[in-house]
Amino acid sequence: MTTTSQAPNQAPRHSSAKAQAAGTNSGRRGTARRRLIAAARRLREVGSIASALASTAHPYMAHIVPMRRCNLACTYCNEFDDVSSPVSVEEMRRRVAHLGRLGTSVITISGGEPLLHPELEEVIRSIRGTGAIAGMITNGYLLMPERIERLNRAGLDHMQISIDNVMPDEVSKKSLKVLDAKLAMLAEHAEFHVNINSVVGGGIANPEDALTISRRALELGFSSTIGIIHDGSGQLKPLGSRERKVWDEVRRLTRRSYSRFNGFQEAIANGMPNDWRCRAGSRYLYVDENGIVSYCSQQRGYPGVPIAEYTTAMVKREFLTEKSCAPNCTISCVHQVSYIDHWRAPQKTTVTPGGEGHGASSGLVQIR
Repeated sequence: MTTTSQAPNQAPRHSSAKAQAAGTNSGRRGTARRRLIAAARRLREVGSIASALASTAHPYMAHIVPMRRCNLACTYCNEFDDVSSPVSVEEMRRRVAHLGRLGTSVITISGGEPLLHPELEEVIRSIRGTGAIAGMITNGYLLMPERIERLNRAGLDHMQISIDNVMPDEVSKKSLKVLDAKLAMLAEHAEFHVNINSVVGGGIANPEDALTISRRALELGFSSTIGIIHDGSGQLKPLGSRERKVWDEVRRLTRRSYSRFNGFQEAIANGMPNDWRCRAGSRYLYVDENGIVSYCSQQRGYPGVPIAEYTTAMVKREFLTEKSCAPNCTISCVHQVSYIDHWRAPQKTTVTPGGEGHGASSGLVQIR
């Protein structure tokens, strides 16, 4: 009886051990694959920086909008509506091809909410087809394992999710409570780099939430950054004492952040202007849902040229054009891209977006 009672028990233990070993091996293969993909991505990134250092005649980064509509309505945001239709994938391919013609190194999809676009993966594939690094900024609400796998297959390189608070409130529904399950899905399935951006300022009720969010991001193996919410025109609003304390603590946690290599964000936190050369319209392009090139999301309409008509001569002109809004600007992606060239080519002409200057004649366009 002893023999007959033990035999059935041994088989399941053996099967369980085999299943556990298979799961471990699968996990190891997944980890190895992620490491290989990450190494290849870093090599491409190094190549893009080397290209930028070698020549100033091409954009380094472009943000492109395939859809202005968003499934949320954060009160501080002026970059969405709730009615727009997606830009057709054929038109998006044409716009991406024009960015490729200009030699753009990094193309990031933003919105609105990009995941609402029904053919987003085709847009990503077209970006990778130009040789550019493909990024995306999303609120993360629509992520599921199957969608993450589709993004993997399309070749997405980077994803950024901004989380504004721990609990949703009237200012923002982009909360850790809502999105934590999505972050766990990304940790398990994503083969692309994920950055979680927390924020202070702009009416965020509990600045300490940014520290909680940053710690959770690092715990899941993501990178983490912190930003300062700008006012309606992308301009400076200094931090209060509570916000500044949190800012300092998060920065200590995220010492590898690129933004630490320059003083832009430090000056912004202190409410001080920056003395820098904004290369928007040149190294950085913002292409809206209508295919119009602007300096950034907060200065829409300048220079106001369709991407199909944007030329290398325009890239060179804007490289040497000083923007009057630059000293109090908080648009960190433009800061960081422009920093590549902080040491060269003094700017010889000046333009005031919303005032006199080349490009569109109308004032700043803001979607409410």
